[in-house]
Amino acid sequence: MKLLFSEARPDYGHYIFPYVVWAFPDVGETPADFFTCGFLPSSRNLDRFYLCRQVRVALHAYQPSSENRRILRKGEGIQAALIPRAEFDYTPQRRDSYRAYADARFGREVMSEERLDSLFQCRITSHLLVFTDTRSGSEVGAVTLYLEPPGLAYYYNAFYDLAGLGRNMGMFMMTSAVALFAARGFTHLHLGSCYHRKALYKTQFAGCEFFNGVRWSKDLEELKYLIDRGDAEQTCHLLEDAGYRESYYDCQLPDMAERFGIKVSARNANSSEH
Repeated sequence: MKLLFSEARPDYGHYIFPYVVWAFPDVGETPADFFTCGFLPSSRNLDRFYLCRQVRVALHAYQPSSENRRILRKGEGIQAALIPRAEFDYTPQRRDSYRAYADARFGREVMSEERLDSLFQCRITSHLLVFTDTRSGSEVGAVTLYLEPPGLAYYYNAFYDLAGLGRNMGMFMMTSAVALFAARGFTHLHLGSCYHRKALYKTQFAGCEFFNGVRWSKDLEELKYLIDRGDAEQTCHLLEDAGYRESYYDCQLPDMAERFGIKVSARNANSSEH
């Protein structure tokens, strides 16, 4: 993969000079290679990715908890069907329903009609998980997915009735997806980024782990620490924080670089290789 570093807002007072890391595919690489390294797509055509704190479920370790089972019971009578995008009928009725959900959930015009339509035309949607009430035959929700079996399933956009299942429809759909892809032998289900406590609902599954910039971590207390740290004033880079290193790595920076760092060697002034 090829990397570019896009400069973000600096803090001269504390010598914090951040960069956003973008990655671009080389010939022969697939999106799964980028997800594995901690990247998520920043282009719906899957030709650019960004490094971030994201959450995934290692599905071999998934076992439904009592809370997972409670959520699934609330959806009794709702059936999920996995449909390739080419076989999905993106009707005007569905379009209107999904747009109404986006307006109510995110605010009007956050997802324009053009942006919504493109979601059902780009590479990032390879399949849809469609939820149907078997008693009425009506569709009650849908999730757009990118699948690269057997390693990768990416849970991207969800659309549903915000009042459904006593306002737990979104959690029911996500829990159903975890159970479905675990049963089908997928390796990981990626659930997107996690930078606020309100996103911790993504961690309610056995096998949950998150990318912390160094490695995939299963320590949810570390994740909460990072979220709280992000809400406070920053005076140093994370890995300069001795308390963080001692709590979660028990080693010094040179040891971390040796154990976890990415090695780069310069070819010439304008290029580098891993």
